[in-house]
Amino acid sequence: MEFRKHQSAGYLVNHMARLFARGLAARIKPMGLSIGTFPALLELWETDGLTQKQLTERLDIEQATMANTLARMERDGLITRKRDSADGRKQRICLTNRARHLHAPAIAAATAENHAALRALSTDEQRQFITLMQKIIASNTDTTTKDQ
Repeated sequence: MEFRKHQSAGYLVNHMARLFARGLAARIKPMGLSIGTFPALLELWETDGLTQKQLTERLDIEQATMANTLARMERDGLITRKRDSADGRKQRICLTNRARHLHAPAIAAATAENHAALRALSTDEQRQFITLMQKIIASNTDTTTKDQ
């Protein structure tokens, strides 16, 4: 069977991810945010005070990448690190007031980018597309967890 990149799920997903990232980056840059910090912010807006290890696991990224991301976020005034009161070896990653105030406009930007990127699909197709992506992610997450 001949490989055709425009028939390859992996190629297409990667290409689409770059398109989404480029669009979102343009929308959040005026807020002083970047694509690299956005996933961590999403997790912290949902659950403030996570540890670096928890963020690394939730985002499924390398520990070194997370450390660099958090250093940038701290430098940019988005987070502070606080010692865990129960375990002094752990540090909790806490949002600053600046980051909390960026929540609504950043989510609005992400929502607008999703609408723009999916505009070629009907509402039913959009729902189906999201459902299928969730199914693929869940099945691969289950496989990854079982393999470890």
